[in-house]
Amino acid sequence: MTLERLLRLIAGFFVMLSVALGYWMHPGWFLFTAFVGLNLFQSSFTNWCPMITFLKKLGVRPCVPAK
Repeated sequence: MTLERLLRLIAGFFVMLSVALGYWMHPGWFLFTAFVGLNLFQSSFTNWCPMITFLKKLGVRPCVPAK
């Protein structure tokens, strides 16, 4: 799996998990949903995401465009 696909998978999982925890456990978990959304928002402007840095250190390969 490539870096970009894994990043979307992780972000989607965190959003779904935090919404479920906010609904069934405690509404404070919705703050984590907001954090993930804010991080996605800022990364669209800065082109930097902490999770990408972490995944690169784990050796996940980036997507290579077709020629």
